[in-house]
Amino acid sequence: MLNASARIAFVIIASLPFAVCASAEARDARAPSDAPRVTIANGTLVGLHDKQKGLNIFKGIPFAQPPVGELRGREPQPVKSWKGERQATKFSAQCMQRRIFDDMVFRSNGVSEDCLYLNVWTPAEIRSGEKPDERLPVLVYMYGGGFVAGDGSEPRYDGASMAQKGIVTVTFNYRLGVFGMFAHPELTKESPHGASGNYTLLDQNAALRWVHDNIAAFGGDPKRVTIAGESAGSASVSAHMASPLSRDLIAGAIGESGAMITSGRGSVPLVEAEQAGAQFAKSIGADSLAALRALPAEQLLNAAAKIQTPVFSIILDGYFFPKSPRAVFEAGEQAHVPLLAGTNSQESSYGALLQDREPTVANYRSVIEALYGEHADLVEQMYPAASEEQVKQSLTELASDRFLSFGTWKWVDLHGLTSGKPAFYYFYAHPRPKQRAKPDAPGASGAVHSAEIEYAMGNLDSNEVYAWTEDDYKVSRLMQEYFANFIKTGDPNGEGLLEWPAYHSEATFPRLIIDTHTRLAPDTRRARHQLLDAL
Repeated sequence: MLNASARIAFVIIASLPFAVCASAEARDARAPSDAPRVTIANGTLVGLHDKQKGLNIFKGIPFAQPPVGELRGREPQPVKSWKGERQATKFSAQCMQRRIFDDMVFRSNGVSEDCLYLNVWTPAEIRSGEKPDERLPVLVYMYGGGFVAGDGSEPRYDGASMAQKGIVTVTFNYRLGVFGMFAHPELTKESPHGASGNYTLLDQNAALRWVHDNIAAFGGDPKRVTIAGESAGSASVSAHMASPLSRDLIAGAIGESGAMITSGRGSVPLVEAEQAGAQFAKSIGADSLAALRALPAEQLLNAAAKIQTPVFSIILDGYFFPKSPRAVFEAGEQAHVPLLAGTNSQESSYGALLQDREPTVANYRSVIEALYGEHADLVEQMYPAASEEQVKQSLTELASDRFLSFGTWKWVDLHGLTSGKPAFYYFYAHPRPKQRAKPDAPGASGAVHSAEIEYAMGNLDSNEVYAWTEDDYKVSRLMQEYFANFIKTGDPNGEGLLEWPAYHSEATFPRLIIDTHTRLAPDTRRARHQLLDAL
């Protein structure tokens, strides 16, 4: 039987359902003879010109060969060069996935195993970048979705707003679920690295290597690449900081709600993952690697979805991860680059712990005793619950900490202690406004998981579900300015902004609370996170 960590997949809880209006394709696209062209290592690309925004946009650029046929369950392979000009005007298909989260709207067309493509937004006046001192900083953004869903075409990740601030912005796709995290003894034997699984992370690494080798052609500086992501994307950022395959490719890191620091994430031994993969293959009647590769992608996807307890997870494979991410950060062996990371005020809810029970003091006590046994009294001191309202608040905070907040804090804390580089810690507390279609319904009480994405990327207008107010635009301008400054200089501070100190620069461990009235405050949650760490 598999142990608990091998059974747990990093599945991200969706927040309030909403649909995003797919923003129009780049307007005023020039005639093909006048379209922007870029020549990279594999050939010439023809993109789109957005005259209104002053940007050139290139979509659907291959960064690895299609992982199909004999390449299913293989490390991403180098792209084959093409002759003539390749059109880069449409998003590629999404990687194989089921529609799990209602907050995902894609501008791509359908799903496919042939999905390893990326997208670039760059200022139109930056044509070639031959001179290094003229090159712009680069942002590479990794989408969230629990490693089972998501896509680089989602409007909330659109790179236009960041590119208008002088940042070459990249999004990309990576394999998911059974296609991205499937280990098997035969795959390990076949691999030149003696490892299998972690194709999700290896795809991401291939995209980073593509950026390193090609982004100068788009005006970007390969030595000034900041990687960023939300949820599973944020966890991926921490993984690349920890991996010897990626840590020399990045100059900065941004994490929004997620880290591979706590147990079960990046620490499942390869042998256990291989056993899980072999059991899965047997359960669907595939007695060999050839049989697995012969299965239609849709059949494999559906078979994996029927497993009640997920078995596909990030793996301690001895290749991407020679040791666990936490051990890497504790030893100070991660990428020594500036880090900006934080979490939202309501990453989860009290219902995640109570299930169908009422929020009574007695039920609260039952929950923490089941979770922490003889240490329940210590936990109750940090999460007090003397009334129904306090039960709701404390269990919301405990559920959020257990889900993502604690791990993200530990990432910031360890990096600040061991890297010699600054780590900036934020707490995002601004709730979304009311939905346009439900003006009489109560608004959100806190900032739910993923609520900050459109604010940070400057993409509020991509989401027509919410009745955005001037306060929302104010918060978005401020948050994006901090992020843009950090991408450009490794420091979020700038003219007209509240000074944001690094987390370990003061005894009070300052964190920036991002809200309508953004402010600095001591990290009052540090003690409870330290308790969870000890337990």
